[in-house]
Amino acid sequence: MRPRTPRPIWPAVLAVVAATALTATAAAAAPVRPHLAPSSTAVDAPDIPLANVKAQLTQFQSIANANGGNRAHGRPGYLASVNYLRSQLDAVGYTTTVQSFTYAGATGYNLLAEWPVGDPDAVVLTGAHLDSVTSGPGINDNGSGSAAILEVALAVPSSGFTPDKRLRFAWWGAEELGLRGSRHYVNNLSGAERDRIKQYLNFDMVGSPNAGYFVYDGDDSDGVGAGPGPEGSAEIEQTIEAYYTSIGVTTQGTDFNGRSDYGPFIAVGIPAGGTFTGAEGIKSSAQAALWGGTAGQAFDSCYHRSCDTIANVNDTALDRNADAIAYTVWELAQTSPPGDTVWSDTFETATGWVVDPAGTDTATTGAWERGDPATTSSSGTTLQLGTTVSGSFDLVTGAAAGSSAGSHDVDGGVTTIQSPAVSLPSTGALTLSFSWYLAHLSNATSADYLRVRVVGSSTVTALSVTGTASNRAGFWQMATADISSLSGQTVQILIDVADASNPSLVEAAVDDVRITQS
Repeated sequence: MRPRTPRPIWPAVLAVVAATALTATAAAAAPVRPHLAPSSTAVDAPDIPLANVKAQLTQFQSIANANGGNRAHGRPGYLASVNYLRSQLDAVGYTTTVQSFTYAGATGYNLLAEWPVGDPDAVVLTGAHLDSVTSGPGINDNGSGSAAILEVALAVPSSGFTPDKRLRFAWWGAEELGLRGSRHYVNNLSGAERDRIKQYLNFDMVGSPNAGYFVYDGDDSDGVGAGPGPEGSAEIEQTIEAYYTSIGVTTQGTDFNGRSDYGPFIAVGIPAGGTFTGAEGIKSSAQAALWGGTAGQAFDSCYHRSCDTIANVNDTALDRNADAIAYTVWELAQTSPPGDTVWSDTFETATGWVVDPAGTDTATTGAWERGDPATTSSSGTTLQLGTTVSGSFDLVTGAAAGSSAGSHDVDGGVTTIQSPAVSLPSTGALTLSFSWYLAHLSNATSADYLRVRVVGSSTVTALSVTGTASNRAGFWQMATADISSLSGQTVQILIDVADASNPSLVEAAVDDVRITQS
């Protein structure tokens, strides 16, 4: 990871020059965020053995030892690292390309590897920078990310996985000198190639010895620093969080602050995300209580130093992150079958949803309604979106704007809305999907929430998101839930949102609800 230096303002669109793109043939941490349950996939991701990842790190250490103690841009240790990786990828059937560029009078290299299966017009690109600083071998920064994505790439052929999307892996050069390799790659993508990349996953420092568990804040729910990533970044964030939820690890957000190779991708509108275990930032007491380790010390006290060796790695963090990478790649590379629609509602017409169905709601303003929403905002934070996912109507808490942002928000407690009865078939896999957002200002608390449940003889909670004491802008996100346990029943969808503690400015919406059978 490059140093925390004043960064250039990324242009809205990077210049596109002669096309050399690879094709199929040629920190202060943010507040703890809510989690979504992991979705089910057609093929589960494999476990990535820690021993395999550590063996790759040992090779990087040996390469550095044999080449002046580092693997830096323009030094022989870097090219030796590229050649080592390429030989492994070629041996299992990847199409590899080495892309060269020049920086600071030296030749740099990006290594690209593509698995020749899946839709070439829908690419999931996973990347890590391969270079170290000149002062050390760079085993955590960023041998850890490079080794982890290598083992994930090698697991594709060994597991027999046949992705629906095209998988591309990249190891970037000269990241430590200002993201030079990834910038060169993105600058040289044609418009068509850029459009083919549907997600970029970045893994830079995933084994810090005093590790934290950070996920890039794709939806800007933390409201810290830069805004949200390009549309689709929230899905990446949710997918990674879902994995960590499944193993009982709480994550925190980290801002898209331009310090790693996602920067050039988000600058041209490519959705991005990834994990990070911390660099020179200091672990707080609360973080030490959450994750273990030592409060008051850096996440990586050997950051950019000669002691960033094979001994400078937290095995637990490295193991968890390698498995999180595999989970995310497998999830994003598979296209869920559309299935047959059992029931759907876009809210363009009234279909019989009932507000306060049990007569127990306590909210005094901002009750749910089917409406054409007006935009509301406060102090630069958009709380109610004036646009819907489709058409002009959605389910929204107080559709009008009023004289101020707080005129029609949820106040005084809970507001609930319930769908008409839906008869579910007794066979096949049943999936509920919908779009949603929860928005609030920094006076919110964890007592505030948005919840979506499917209620029959038992209840499936499809979404449960709580507030935090930070500004959270409205941002449409997609959620899915397996409701097959309710097969054969007549069910209703129950949506409730609460301003349940001290009075706070809370807004929520739901759109395009669908139940499918596959």
